[in-house]
Parts: sequence; C-alpha cells; structure tokens
Amino acid sequence: MKTSVLTLVRGRHAHLINLMHGLNAQLRPPDELIIAWMQTDIDEDLPATDFPVRHIRVAGTDLPLARARNFAAECAGHEGLIFLDVDCIPAPELVRCYREALANQAGLFMGEVRYLPTDAVRVDAAGALDFERLNRLGEIHPARPALGSDAPIPEGDPGQLWGLSFALRRSDHERAGGFDEAYEGYGGEETDYAWRLAAAGVDFYWLAGARAWHQHHPLYRPPYPHFDAIVANARRFHARWGRWCMDYWLGMFRDAGLVEWSPSARDIVVLRQPTPAEIDSARLDGEVRYG
Repeated sequence: MKTSVLTLVRGRHAHLINLMHGLNAQLRPPDELIIAWMQTDIDEDLPATDFPVRHIRVAGTDLPLARARNFAAECAGHEGLIFLDVDCIPAPELVRCYREALANQAGLFMGEVRYLPTDAVRVDAAGALDFERLNRLGEIHPARPALGSDAPIPEGDPGQLWGLSFALRRSDHERAGGFDEAYEGYGGEETDYAWRLAAAGVDFYWLAGARAWHQHHPLYRPPYPHFDAIVANARRFHARWGRWCMDYWLGMFRDAGLVEWSPSARDIVVLRQPTPAEIDSARLDGEVRYG
C-alpha cells in the first residue's frame, strides 16, 4: 500500500524542516508528502527529498485545521493517509509501521508520541538527526498508554485520538465524511472526527512502532489565547453528540470565573474574557513539555 504523509503548517518553519529530515531518514520513505500551508507564503529553504513534496494553500484567518486536513487528504494520491503534526519528528520506522498496519487491516492507527524539552533536537550538516538523543529525552504524556508491543493494540475509546500522529485508509476517511469544517480554530475537530469514524464502524488501535517525537513550543495552561474557539467548538460538539469534549479546559475556565459550566450542563455561559494579565500568567515555563 502506498502512503501519503499529510502535515499542516502555520509559522513552524524550523519544526517543518526537522519533520522533513525525519522523513528523509525513513526505512521505508513515504510515497509523497503533502504540506498544507495555512499561511500566505510557502517557506523556502526546505530540505531536498527523494520523494515528491506537494504544496497546497488553505484559506482562512482563524486556524482552519479541519479544512486543511480535508484538503490535504483530497489532494493525496494514495490510499494510505498518515497525518503527522508539523511539530513531530518521525522515528525511522514510523512510515513502515503505519504502511504495514494499513495493508494488513482497516482501522485508525495511533502512533506513540514522546515529548521533548527545549533544545533537544540535534541535526548535523548533512541533515541527519540524533535519534538516540531524541529517544533518551522524549517523555510519554501521562494521559497516554506506555506501549510495549509493536502489534496493534485495540482502543475502545474514540476520544483517545489526538491529531499528532495517526494513519488510516482514504476509504475510511471518506466513509466517515472527513473532518467537520464548521470547526474553526483550536480544539474539538479531532474528537468530532474520531466519533464520526466510530459511527462509521472504524476500529481504533495503538501502534507502538510508529513513534514520533513532539518538538517543544510555547504552551499555555489553560489555553486562554484559544478561549473563544474552545467554547464555540465545545458547543458544536455537544450539539451533535450530546456530550462535552475538552472538559479539562472547560473546567479550568469555570474555576477561573470565565464561564458557568458543568459536565451535565446543556450549554456554556460565558461570563467574561480572560484578561491580558491572565493570558500572560498562563504561559508555561520553557521546560514544560505538554499542557
């Protein structure tokens, strides 16, 4: 089965370069890389590759993540779709593991992601990454399982899908209707997509061998810069599925006095916006790896 790697970019030039170095080091390289640019200009000075790279532009002032993912999948030339966040560096086995899993059975496969501290990535003059260093410094997120087997491990909860690294067949993506493009900005579209796939009969699996490392970038806890998008997207998810997503962030917004909300609520009542001081104080120290 041939595979297309799909990644979305807005202002992550250095991270994209490292992702492409990781793809150049694959034991089985992808058959193409699709870069969906959520910005006006396409970055220059990107690494050369032995596989085709296609550039597409996605319109939208807010982060059009759902639209960009759908467009990238539509433009992909192959049945195997590997969604890889631009912040991720793929381990040399990632494409091969996803390719073999997709060839053996249908389903959505979620690779292991380990989080890096600042200044963890080392690249030599030839573009070779220090994978031993990444393996040593990468940390498993406490909300993710530690995977000990390369065999697919069934996952019964679609809500476990995070969009950093996953793969599925194009036919399953299309059967589920793709991502709901009414989601704008940060949050919710991945969880909605997971439930759409589950409703279409797609099974979920963890895949340890498809490892990636998440490159560090500034974080906010709670993510006040995305306050409006989180509220709007959580409302949209609840209207469709009768349950809330992003409960963790909504609870923190409630505790800060920004909203009235509870897990049994039918709506979110916005009381006020976060202040500039609150947004500044929510920015995490550079050593914090995840929100």
